[in-house]
Amino acid sequence: MTYSLKRLLPLVLLLVFMCTSCATETKLDQALSAAPALHNHKKPSEAVACNSAKALPALRCGQAPSATFDNKGRLWVAWTFGGHVYVNHSDDEGINFSPPVAVNSSPEMISARGENRAKIKVDGKGRVHVSWTKPLKKRFTGDIRYSRSDDGGRSFINPVTVNDNRDPIGHRFDSLGVSNEGRVYIAWLDKRDRESAEQGGASYSGAALYYSYAEPGADTFAANIKIADHSCECCRIALDIDPDSLPVLMWRHVYGDNIRDHALVRFITPNKPATPIRVSHEQWQIDACPHHGPALSISEDARYHAVWFNDAKHKQGLFYAYSEDRGQSYSPTVNFGDYNKTAAHPYVMAVEDRVYLSWKEFDGKETQILVQQSKDGGKSWGLPKVMSSTSNASDHPLLIKNYSQVFLSWQTANEGYHVIAIEEEPIQ
Repeated sequence: MTYSLKRLLPLVLLLVFMCTSCATETKLDQALSAAPALHNHKKPSEAVACNSAKALPALRCGQAPSATFDNKGRLWVAWTFGGHVYVNHSDDEGINFSPPVAVNSSPEMISARGENRAKIKVDGKGRVHVSWTKPLKKRFTGDIRYSRSDDGGRSFINPVTVNDNRDPIGHRFDSLGVSNEGRVYIAWLDKRDRESAEQGGASYSGAALYYSYAEPGADTFAANIKIADHSCECCRIALDIDPDSLPVLMWRHVYGDNIRDHALVRFITPNKPATPIRVSHEQWQIDACPHHGPALSISEDARYHAVWFNDAKHKQGLFYAYSEDRGQSYSPTVNFGDYNKTAAHPYVMAVEDRVYLSWKEFDGKETQILVQQSKDGGKSWGLPKVMSSTSNASDHPLLIKNYSQVFLSWQTANEGYHVIAIEEEPIQ
């Protein structure tokens, strides 16, 4: 494959990221020890360093936070510290937080990186749901874990393992969805079929996409369901709940000879997925995992809004498309972000006719988070605006919503964890 000089620098930076992403994210974890505490009760000069033996669990020291709002406007955040997933909440949109509560009483290994972090959702009954990946001793192996609070986050049930295959192989990169009624949906990347194929002397690209669910209030999950063979093995899975209270999944899939585009599947019933449908067609051929998963948001009118990254020869960068027929077909793609500034890790959030995109760029000195808005369901777009920036390591940008207000959720080494309200652009 031949690349022009114009594309050489972004490609080199991408390949460096793919090879060193774990090390980069570890640097963020280490850098948090010196981060000012935006949401700490002590002044930064008085706070104990996060890497100190005296450090107590605190959001400013937490790794890879995920956030969500419940239906009463309370902000919930899940993060990792010292072998535990912790949860705390805020009633003032992230200015002040409650004391953290440990989800798992016994410490264990927990994946806490950009593409693979603890997830948190709250259902309409106020039950708090958390999932995460527990790495095992062997590299690239793990189990999918789940816990729930039935008392408003004051305590959590003992964690359960969701994958019913307990071989010491890869069950990783979980994604969590919860219906308003409280049915729990979890999808993950699973290598049980790859293991079987290789034992029989056959080749097997990537991993498989697996799924399970639990009824409201239940502590056990249904038998695991395989959705598709040959998913890319280390990209996050996008999961959202459609207006029928059923999950829709989007993931990076391996097509043909290492073409790593994206696929989507919706569910007909809680235990019956429809046939997966291909979403992206950039034809990016690469025998490696980009550590770069998609994002998905479903609006109230059942329009699917999807974003992703690809780096094919003639189609590279960040892409957006929407579907008005529940994923059967898609609008022409919109290429957004500055590829020459390594635009990366896009996220999308839809609220009625408004659609918000976020992503990160690096100009050689600072990492910036940009946001772009559509006021007509993704048909046209305003200009991108810089929402925040940092000169040190940072996490992926995430979008969350409180009713119709959309927020950027972002953690940086210098500034700590913060949520920023995104001002709606006026309708002309």
